[in-house]
Amino acid sequence: MVLDLIRASKGEVLSKGINVADTEEWKKYTSSFLDESFLIDFQTAEEYFEFVGKLHGWNRTDVQNFLKQFEDFFNGEVLDKKKYLRDFSKGNQKKVGIIAALIGHPEVVLLDEPFANLDPTTQMRLKNLIVEISKERTLLISSHDLAHVTDVCNRIVVLESGQVVKDLETSAETLKELEAHFSATL
Repeated sequence: MVLDLIRASKGEVLSKGINVADTEEWKKYTSSFLDESFLIDFQTAEEYFEFVGKLHGWNRTDVQNFLKQFEDFFNGEVLDKKKYLRDFSKGNQKKVGIIAALIGHPEVVLLDEPFANLDPTTQMRLKNLIVEISKERTLLISSHDLAHVTDVCNRIVVLESGQVVKDLETSAETLKELEAHFSATL
């Protein structure tokens, strides 16, 4: 609903005070990566990054310069591989999608299950990346991974059947509180 991909049956989603269903102004400052199906799988990683860059008025050099800061995150597994995105592992597709969502320096970035399909080393790199990025912009992360979100988020909202059941500022006790909440529903 935040991305106006589905409409609310009641209520509304506001971004900077405007209903996302009524205008497309929010698209100028919002980006996302939901899953691999949103990638253009017949492109190489470089082609995809350049395509997204063009949407933001960037040229090839702008994109290449931007990507240099993520070489550690890519870990030599994404760039200069001369293969289509569909031929990458799910984890490497996720790396491409997450970094592409940052092109254009959006104010708001939505990530759905960003830690899924990533090896432990890349999960740690992603945690560090999220902490750094969140200093400059708002990240909304949808995840079932309690440990990772308590490590990187300063606020956690738990939804059940579309209702907010917990709205927590992250502290040293947040993971235990969330585990207790979900254990009680077993």
